[in-house]
Amino acid sequence: MRGEDEKQSAMFSYVTLEQRIPRDHPLRSIRWMTDRALERMSVQFDELYSATGRPSIAPERLIRGQLLQVLYSVRSERQLIEQLDYNLLFRWFVGLEMDDEVWDVTVFTKNRERLIDAR
Repeated sequence: MRGEDEKQSAMFSYVTLEQRIPRDHPLRSIRWMTDRALERMSVQFDELYSATGRPSIAPERLIRGQLLQVLYSVRSERQLIEQLDYNLLFRWFVGLEMDDEVWDVTVFTKNRERLIDAR
């Protein structure tokens, strides 16, 4: 029997982003190692950023995004941001929830450049 091509999408999802990523996916161990390394760098990150002003993209998220770009051979930051908009695996790895707004590519680039220049 042929299935129906339903046009209505679900309004709510009861499955978390964490549950959607397979337990044995290789990015899980990479994310764990990355998070441990970034936790050790937290003090240095605090020293780089001002206590006032508009919040930037968290440096941990910038670095995780750049790591995805390298691991998956994403050709540009523009394509990385596009992937973050619809790729649940990428969202999870960077630390975005399903409903979080993805950054503008120019904001991402400027924040990354500022992080690199601050070292």
